[in-house]
Amino acid sequence: MLAVIQRVRHARVVVEAQEVGAIGPGLLVLLCAEQGDAVGHGDKLLAKILKLRIFSDAQGKMNNSVQDMDGQGGSGGLLIVSQFTLAADTSGGNRPSFKTAAAPDEGRRLYEHFVAQARLLHPTVATGVFAADMQVELVNDGPVTIPMRVVAG
Repeated sequence: MLAVIQRVRHARVVVEAQEVGAIGPGLLVLLCAEQGDAVGHGDKLLAKILKLRIFSDAQGKMNNSVQDMDGQGGSGGLLIVSQFTLAADTSGGNRPSFKTAAAPDEGRRLYEHFVAQARLLHPTVATGVFAADMQVELVNDGPVTIPMRVVAG
């Protein structure tokens, strides 16, 4: 399972001119399920994301996670957006291949499980719409952008 994590001041997702999800300070999580992934991979990735220390403490050091953001009223938000294009393989030319991405039904199942677990473990979770044409707006804080992968097998 792949993710790109962006520390944001705020982020939102718009589908057909309607805002479907938004957060203030927190993490934008772009998420991609790959062939061979299982719910356990998503659970492991979510645990890592929730504990990732990329928010500043009182001394300005990246020591806090999204769950213990210092000076920002407690936990930050999570905005989870499905993005199969993270599985892009560009080694064969200029047109990317997405053959390693999970099939749509499996990708949806794994994405929905990830979101459900996030909602159980974290107080502020917003989402995009699986397989929709989405516009994602964000202000990246730092900027801090971190790719993450939990490998099947």
